[in-house]
Amino acid sequence: MVKVVAKRRRGYTHDVEIEGGHSLVIDEPVADGGGDEGPSPTRTLGAALAACTAITAEMYAERKGWDLGALEVEVEIAYEGPAPTAFEVTLRCPGDLDDDQLQRLLRIAAKCPVHRLLSNETTVTVTDHVVR
Repeated sequence: MVKVVAKRRRGYTHDVEIEGGHSLVIDEPVADGGGDEGPSPTRTLGAALAACTAITAEMYAERKGWDLGALEVEVEIAYEGPAPTAFEVTLRCPGDLDDDQLQRLLRIAAKCPVHRLLSNETTVTVTDHVVR
């Protein structure tokens, strides 16, 4: 298991510590009552999907000996109210791949862990622990 802890800074702004020495600031846009000091949780999820897709594609291409060039992955998030309803992922691959290689790369990219997480139900348990 990896531990991630969000600690309220003020308002909706949170300092998020990720086990392993990484940290993020997560907030809501001003229009939603936040201070816009960092991306919102759902935008961070879109960023995780973009990065995971890119890394998965790059790992696969590296194993195959393919040159992807400066791969770029774009994620557009559709919202209905505050919750995302869809994620559209676009890969821009300037490398010299043929159509078969591109199709294989797209199939593999769609199997990244974050994509799989968003595409299937995942167990999430919420508990409380009061510290006094």
